[in-house]
Amino acid sequence: MDFRGINTPHSEWSGDGLAIGFFEDAVELSGDLAKLDEALSGILSELIAEAEFKGKEGSSAATRVGSGSAIRKLMIVGLGKAEALKLDGLRRAGAIAAKLAKREKCAHVGLSLPTGDFSPESSAQAIVEGITLALFKDTRFKSETDDKNPDPTQVDLLGLGDEAAAAGIAKAQQVCTGVILARHLVAAPPNAVTAITLAETATAIAQEHGLELEILEQADCEELGMGAFLGVARASDLPPKFIHLTYKPAGTPRRKLAIIGKGLTFDSGGLNLKGPGSGIETMKMDMGGAAATLGAAKAVGQLKPDTEVHFIVAATENMISGRAMRPGDILTASNGKTIEVNNTDAEGRLTLADALVFADKLGLDAIVDLATLTGACVIALGNDVAGLWSTSDAIADQLKQAADQAGEKLWPMPMEDKYFDGLKSPIADMKNTGPRPGGAITAALFLKQFVKDTPWAHLDIAGPVWADKEDSYTVAGATGYGVRTLVNWVAGA
Repeated sequence: MDFRGINTPHSEWSGDGLAIGFFEDAVELSGDLAKLDEALSGILSELIAEAEFKGKEGSSAATRVGSGSAIRKLMIVGLGKAEALKLDGLRRAGAIAAKLAKREKCAHVGLSLPTGDFSPESSAQAIVEGITLALFKDTRFKSETDDKNPDPTQVDLLGLGDEAAAAGIAKAQQVCTGVILARHLVAAPPNAVTAITLAETATAIAQEHGLELEILEQADCEELGMGAFLGVARASDLPPKFIHLTYKPAGTPRRKLAIIGKGLTFDSGGLNLKGPGSGIETMKMDMGGAAATLGAAKAVGQLKPDTEVHFIVAATENMISGRAMRPGDILTASNGKTIEVNNTDAEGRLTLADALVFADKLGLDAIVDLATLTGACVIALGNDVAGLWSTSDAIADQLKQAADQAGEKLWPMPMEDKYFDGLKSPIADMKNTGPRPGGAITAALFLKQFVKDTPWAHLDIAGPVWADKEDSYTVAGATGYGVRTLVNWVAGA
């Protein structure tokens, strides 16, 4: 799909379909829109009247234009109240227009949206992200596709014809490659994406975008004393991979950051096997944090910000075999902390423990980890919102701002230190799970034990990593959640 910003008036544009956005209670035809309506013999005003279109957010309508016109289809899209417009409103309006154009079989589309006070660059980026992600379809594992209508091949963004908007278009396309990579990784079955696959993906990113790559094999991890990570990995017939990708800017980095993603490519629960109704068949998603991490690496490698970023994934499966860790086992992490395993299904935090210790030794300004860590977070915040825990108010504020800009929802959660009492063990430094109440909080407190010196934040993305229903630019299935927030954080931190 080709995007371009142009300053052609509505009345002079020609193509298959023209989509026009309106704010709620401001559906007026004046200036060039009145001229367009006159040229189309009143079709635009008729469409507004017949659809009883008021510009409400998410509303839309389309009609065919008579033969002989330079425009074949005319579409209208509502953006809601002007004073309530956010960048995500532009993203969603672009997505709605794109789906409407696809339904109406428009190959060459013109799109005109009011952008409020947002800059041309931010507006263009949001609109292109919405369009690209809305039209994404994952058909890799289908022998035939039921998608009969082709996507538009060219989209003209009317009123966004300057250099700043062109930069926004380019940035959106680069960011979307990372989001789509994350969607592909999360959606793929566990026999297609393994720890080896994640290492191969990291290798491809390093080669294509000039990142440094270090992959620690099992023996390397043993030398570093990564007993928590390897305790989870030892039941799998496939070798674990500890992935460390590094992006370094051309000059002196403004900041040095780490992004760590939980990389369980399948989670059986181990000997605490997931039972009926547990969603075991969905546990290919348990590497959603790793997918977001690698997706962000792909985007950052193209955007080339002035920040050094370390992308870290401790990748493996949580399986069952004669080598599997047992409830009651004691593991020793690479910082010397001992962990009594009282539930083998709380394995992600064990892999993250050694990854956090590794990152903490790199002399960084901040660390963020992402993990599909707890069902408790889904109970607390639902399927659309990630939980945020942090030892630094500044890092938490940066992430909240980055997420708001991305249209990805997260919510600050308490780091209630008293709850760590529930993790205390009589025979080790801690257990890997606490009591049922506050389960997402005790999981964050567990991770906190493995970060000594670096400001740190933890994102529990168990809910928003997957969507059961299609919603604007979020397709049903893997969402690629976190990539855009991470990219914004890296660029603005």
